[in-house]
Amino acid sequence: MTTLTFPLSRIEGHARVEIEVQGGEVISAHFQATEFRGFQYLVLGAPAEQMPVITPRICGVCSTAHHVASVKALEDIYGVTPPNLAIKIRELLMLGQLLQNQATSLFIFTMPDRLGVASIFHVPEQDGDVNEFTSVATRALQVRQAGTHLIALAGGQFIHPVKAVIGGVTTGIKEADAAAMHAELEAALPVACALFDYYWESSLALSERLGTWGDDAPASYITAIAGCCPSFYGSQLHVLHPDGSVCTNFEPREFREYLEFAETETSYAGQTSFMGEVIRANSLARINMMAEMGTPLADEYLRRFREAFGQPAHAILLFDLARGIELVYAIERALELLAEPLDYEDTDVPYTPRDGEGYGLVEAPRGPLIHHYRVENGLIAHAEFIIPTVHNVLAIERALKVAANRYITPERVNLELERAVGRVVRAFDPCIACATH
Repeated sequence: MTTLTFPLSRIEGHARVEIEVQGGEVISAHFQATEFRGFQYLVLGAPAEQMPVITPRICGVCSTAHHVASVKALEDIYGVTPPNLAIKIRELLMLGQLLQNQATSLFIFTMPDRLGVASIFHVPEQDGDVNEFTSVATRALQVRQAGTHLIALAGGQFIHPVKAVIGGVTTGIKEADAAAMHAELEAALPVACALFDYYWESSLALSERLGTWGDDAPASYITAIAGCCPSFYGSQLHVLHPDGSVCTNFEPREFREYLEFAETETSYAGQTSFMGEVIRANSLARINMMAEMGTPLADEYLRRFREAFGQPAHAILLFDLARGIELVYAIERALELLAEPLDYEDTDVPYTPRDGEGYGLVEAPRGPLIHHYRVENGLIAHAEFIIPTVHNVLAIERALKVAANRYITPERVNLELERAVGRVVRAFDPCIACATH
């Protein structure tokens, strides 16, 4: 038996793919997270009220989602309902992460796959118009920077935000600061749309060259978002059946009744399934679940997407186009919120710490994230982090096997396989630092 090993780049964290082949037949494909973190053990015995400051250290990219999920888990234990203004500011914080993450994934991680280059920041002259590529890189960084600034505004700082606290947020947002952020996002919106239009056309050209959008076998989808418009704040989990019907809704505390979690011998990241079946999380899950985005430009992109690919759409490279729709939505929705007063009343409510068990759910850019804590004598006695990426592991491996079967024959291994492996994994935008807990 021959084992083909592919190190991965342009993802969050460290991982590789191993494909086993015998006599030209693909036996298996494994997505292997090669880090071990063990964060759930590191926090044992920590004062519970410190968790919103500790848990963002799980990941410098996903710190916003961990920050808010942690606060929500403790509010669940303490029986606290934050004021409406605090929820709006937390929504802005989540939108900032969505904007920053989707810009990174689209333009820095996966745009090179569309353009046939190693990086948008390094383009050999013979590969095309250097000025065009430089323009893509500059504009991509402008859009991404708007996301980082929004996180800093709503979260107190960009890396490891601190502004969400048990009972609300520390402060509102002053009118002048909101106006400055509004102006930056207004300038970023047409830039983001132009980049996404270019990305869309490049994706169509890629699919025409390859003759495929990747694994398009139907799957179930899981997200904390369903219904009319997105809400990344999250309250329930929803599972979409492959035929497009929402077949199950459940509370975060019920997740073990519906999701099966398994450790693997080949990776430090586990994997989940829904009733034993492959599920997918992330951008395509949300786009498949939404009736509409609720903002004008994002809704127009959603209409184009559904006219071209249907609902639900299953091909994996469509995750990236779904990500672009959400990028535009994040800017438009943030503009709506920043146009409202955000510094007009108390931003938090008092609370009394108590022991108990609680769950905090948010919809992170990569899918539903749950923090589950048990508090005894004011200290963390048990902590569990249910990470979005683990929902995708089975789907990643299935898609890798589809790609391997396409490019491996008894006679040869097509060199396109290495590029296909990268495209498959990056379509799911995995975060390995988070997934190995």
